[in-house]
Amino acid sequence: MNTQLTLKEQFLAQLDKIQKHGDSSHVTNVELDENTATEIEKLTTELESINPNPKPLLNAISLLDGTWLLKYSTAREIRALASLPLGLKVGKVYQVINVANKSFFNIAFVQHPLKIISGYVKVAASFEPVQEDLSNLPDKRIQVNFEKRYLSIEKILGINTPQLNPFKVVPASNPKGRLPTLDITYLDETLRIGRGGDGSLFILTKSQDLPDHFR
Repeated sequence: MNTQLTLKEQFLAQLDKIQKHGDSSHVTNVELDENTATEIEKLTTELESINPNPKPLLNAISLLDGTWLLKYSTAREIRALASLPLGLKVGKVYQVINVANKSFFNIAFVQHPLKIISGYVKVAASFEPVQEDLSNLPDKRIQVNFEKRYLSIEKILGINTPQLNPFKVVPASNPKGRLPTLDITYLDETLRIGRGGDGSLFILTKSQDLPDHFR
């Protein structure tokens, strides 16, 4: 147990070390030098090897419930947030999971550096546990179905804009010809690691700072 705590503390300390300044709370591998990205991958793999809940969907699914803050990712859709139009910069990115309804949503807050405009992008989705092979029950893999995308402007020049919140709701598209999957490779009360079917990495920590009206 001491080894696990020590490794987890080392892992979280490394993530904290690379955090960007300001309101942003996540980092992608594009923003890091190769050595740092390699070190994070190494620590991630080591932590996954001592996962306290290796079958989270069978034995610890309740731990998934609630609000998670994205700390690091190599996923293409997360990396794309670094190049938003109109000079907008991405801030905190959350995932809120409702296990009972088998649903979740991702929400990324954005703001212009001069605070001309602020808002968020939200994607709602559902999920289903899936079997990795016929000999086992679903234990760590989920299949994701993205359903709706919401584009919202909350404030312009500091003035609330409820008429633009949201200003657009569109169907959210899944990858052509397939539904994406995610393996939960580490899970405890405060930390979650996932690996997408395309090899992407997601690292999240439990959070209490998302305003209640978004939950």
